[in-house]
Amino acid sequence: MLLVLVVVLGSVAAGIAAERRHPAAALRMAQLLIQGAVYIILPVVTFFTVTHVHLTGGVGAGIAFGWAERLVAVLLAYLVGARLLRLPRPATGALMLAAALANTGYLGVPLITALMGDSHPQATGEALTYDVAVSAPAFVLIGFGIGAAFGRRAGTTVRERLRAFLLRNPPLVAFALALVAPHSWSPDWVYQGAKAGAIGLAPIGFFALGVFLMQEQEGGARVFPPRLTAPITAALLIRLVAAPAVMIGLALLVSGVPDAFLVQAAMPSGISALAIAHIYGLELRIVAGAVAWTTAVVLAAAVAVAALGGL
Repeated sequence: MLLVLVVVLGSVAAGIAAERRHPAAALRMAQLLIQGAVYIILPVVTFFTVTHVHLTGGVGAGIAFGWAERLVAVLLAYLVGARLLRLPRPATGALMLAAALANTGYLGVPLITALMGDSHPQATGEALTYDVAVSAPAFVLIGFGIGAAFGRRAGTTVRERLRAFLLRNPPLVAFALALVAPHSWSPDWVYQGAKAGAIGLAPIGFFALGVFLMQEQEGGARVFPPRLTAPITAALLIRLVAAPAVMIGLALLVSGVPDAFLVQAAMPSGISALAIAHIYGLELRIVAGAVAWTTAVVLAAAVAVAALGGL
């Protein structure tokens, strides 16, 4: 648990410090790191982890419930952003992105290992299964789909936006190939390396978060934490309250849904949302603020749980 806190807080602090000392260079570095993660690291990690997913009855139901939770989150975020708050399209897309994508890989897996590993030895594997079967395809389908549909830099016509969705989405190609590739293409030693690579993305994402948080402050305030605006508050409530409630309610209908799945459904907004917002031109201020606030809430809750003896 301590290691998770050190990595998250240290990476964010490094990003904030770098931006304050050398704003232009730090922003360029964050952009390059994000692009490298999306176009190089994530496709490799996606391919070699998806090929190792095995389904059982309870696991299959839990995956279906995880998808239901994500779709409800997207719909709620759209209604709140477009109808209630009347945000412009890039801001509505940012709210949808922050609500739909959860940090189940970089944060969820290590947190579950730290909190549940001793009492539930299978918890880490279950957490990885949820991340690969729900979060990974949600990232390449829902996340990139929102970016292409709502982003400023995705074109104006349906054809241009569809092209932007396909051509800027290499993890989608890796995911599709993994679905048809034989298991022998992903030996265990490569799979273990891919898992380590996925967790190793956390410092990249949280460093970029620190930089983007400082760059995206309104009026040049450059303060931390970011202001808790209405869109960021909406993202926080949907991601950490509404989405887990859907997952828990559905899990009560059947037996065998892994406990790790329920915890994963309550993870904060995914740092991968920063990459999509940057690539397609969504409102980065909303995404960065939502990631910062939801991560802070989840880390505080995890520390409290750990102090009480774990799950």
